[in-house]
Amino acid sequence: MIAFLKKYKAFLYGLLIHRVLVIILLYFDFIYIDNSAVLANTLSFIFSWMLISLPIHYFSFLKQHKTISLKLIVLIFIFLAIIINDINSKIADNPLTFAGLISIGLYFFSIIAPSYFKKYALIIIGFYILAFGYFYYIRVYIDDVNRYLQQEKEIKIILTVPFFVLLLMWFYQQWKWLKTLEAKKSKAELSLLKSQINPHFFFNTLNNLYGLIIEKSDDAPNVVLKLSDIMRYTIYMGKEDLVPLKDEIEYLKNYIELHKIRYQKTVDIVFNHSQDTDYQIAPLLFIIPLENAFKHGVESLTEDAFIHINMRSMNDIIHFDIENNFEEREANTTVGIGIDNLKQRLKLLYPNKHQIQIEVKDDIYKFTLKIETV
Repeated sequence: MIAFLKKYKAFLYGLLIHRVLVIILLYFDFIYIDNSAVLANTLSFIFSWMLISLPIHYFSFLKQHKTISLKLIVLIFIFLAIIINDINSKIADNPLTFAGLISIGLYFFSIIAPSYFKKYALIIIGFYILAFGYFYYIRVYIDDVNRYLQQEKEIKIILTVPFFVLLLMWFYQQWKWLKTLEAKKSKAELSLLKSQINPHFFFNTLNNLYGLIIEKSDDAPNVVLKLSDIMRYTIYMGKEDLVPLKDEIEYLKNYIELHKIRYQKTVDIVFNHSQDTDYQIAPLLFIIPLENAFKHGVESLTEDAFIHINMRSMNDIIHFDIENNFEEREANTTVGIGIDNLKQRLKLLYPNKHQIQIEVKDDIYKFTLKIETV
């Protein structure tokens, strides 16, 4: 709610300015408000409130477009002149006032949304030619006030409601456009994050393979096969929106096996996962913390290195935690782009449906992730 008010605070300012102007104009008897004319007062209030608020809302835009700003200022003065003239003329529902207000409203629209107005210009002009024709026939040509008063509300609605429908349709199109833009932005960011993850992972893996080849290790062919499986998954499944959780688990197992082949030292690696793997999950979410556990834990320790992984699913929620030890000199080492990318991906993929917790105690690092899949 607070964010909404901040975004549209210009309309609050507009309301405040509107009320101050009304009080001043009433004080000096420039205007008179008939409390019995509820419909007319409501429409006039909305019209004048929007006329004041919208320029404030688009102030930064208007500041850069002085021609448009000048047109709007002139329009506001014309609006005030029409209102004052209407009061001084003392003619009930002055036809010139109606024509002036509607013309100002439409011209205002043509200034702030030219392409949108142009799209519906013929329909709008055609409608108002017919509406004004009927209004002038009843109000001026027949010159029967009693007959006009019998249809007063209907005529006012006919003349003013289309304008507000046009305004609401424009607001809806703006909202729809912003949502589409936001979705495209999120998709582009997500693609960028994925492209950052893949090279980061393969760079480290190819370094591992290079070391084995230099050592002429018999494990090198097995590493190539494991790497091939991992690459296949990353390239083909990584581009999917959702993948089976069991495939993601198999991917992590291959990654672990690849590292087990590489290391000549004993590493305590335990991967516990539940058998209920029928869930769907976004791909490549768990590889980053696992990669970091090897890079910042196992890599730096000469003995007693361990990585303990637990993954369980319950009530449409996936719980994942990974714990590893490290040398104290690694405590101040930054994790790099990996965890930051993961956090950004989760914000895009599971907004308000995920929790990340990182605990560092003594020489133990624990990463916990909870994701709601529905």
